[in-house]
Amino acid sequence: MGTHFRSANKRIEVFLLAVIISVGQFTFSAASMHSSASLASTLPAIESGAAQSGQKDAKLPQELIPLGHAIGIKIVTDGVIVVGMAPIKTETGEVSPASDGGIQNGDIIMSINGKDVDSTKKLQEMVGKSDGNELDIALRRKGKDLSVRVTPANAGQEGFRLGVWARDSIAGIGTLTFYDPSTKIFGALGHGINDIDTGELVPLSSGAIMLSSITGIRKGEAGKPGELKGDFDMEREIGALYSNSMTGVFGKAPDKKTFGSGKAFPVARKSEIKTGPATIFSSVEGSEICEYGIEILKVYPDIASSDRDMMIRVTDETLLSKTGGIVQGMSGSPIIQNGKIIGAVTHVLVNDPKRGYGISVEKMLIDAHSEQ
Repeated sequence: MGTHFRSANKRIEVFLLAVIISVGQFTFSAASMHSSASLASTLPAIESGAAQSGQKDAKLPQELIPLGHAIGIKIVTDGVIVVGMAPIKTETGEVSPASDGGIQNGDIIMSINGKDVDSTKKLQEMVGKSDGNELDIALRRKGKDLSVRVTPANAGQEGFRLGVWARDSIAGIGTLTFYDPSTKIFGALGHGINDIDTGELVPLSSGAIMLSSITGIRKGEAGKPGELKGDFDMEREIGALYSNSMTGVFGKAPDKKTFGSGKAFPVARKSEIKTGPATIFSSVEGSEICEYGIEILKVYPDIASSDRDMMIRVTDETLLSKTGGIVQGMSGSPIIQNGKIIGAVTHVLVNDPKRGYGISVEKMLIDAHSEQ
């Protein structure tokens, strides 16, 4: 995992994230277009947050179809994310033109000399053709636009370089939470997809989901979060994403036959969530979706900027025997209580994999409808 958590209240997002680094390193073969996700995101989520000013009101659906399908998720970023600096060896020694010019980790390169940068390949081409001339680079940093001027360095046979590691896409495995047949909107994960290196929410240019089959499980244990391992075909898209937000990823699936045959459940407001028994729908073996018992231990105050609405504990002995509790890849598993869909699993406590957190479906729906 590469990160050691000791505090008992540490938690991680349970989205299994395979990162595609498009500058010479890949986690799967682009030629085969068949991905096996195995690299887990270990970013701790924010423990709490100040309430947003003016949570958006929305006319929410009365019913949804809870899902629990394991899915592959791929995102193409809006711009190119800088994930690291790489000093360049020149005839006169090592230089760092990007860093010296004011570029920082987490910056998003939007354009160079007024021309859009939509991939790392295009970034390389534009820098390579600069002939060492100063470039006007438009960046987005924490939501704000700015520009810097950087002169690429001559790396000899490798040509002109900026000295950055960059990323233009991400893929991984998670779980579908709901589908609304009336609008064709689906929601998944229950939390946003953050870049594994920068910790920032990945800006979405385009994205899609694909059905996945779970091929293996690493059981969770105290201090060592478990994970689902699965395969998905990058070419068999079943829905297009339009949003990557703090409360989940959202999109539309035009073919209702994919998800629309399931039973619809009434939607519960956050105020209806109670401590006590509940269940989740999840796929932890192959493509079979099963219902497992959990207990809601605590319901937290309504804080708009937090994705922690409830603490949950897995009580189902079958699920515990298979996974040890909540594992990475189960993020988005819908939670059902008193015959209503109330939310989704989002995080696992690292030192107690039986326990984790969930978000209310009401909060997910507000974002799903406001960000179309």
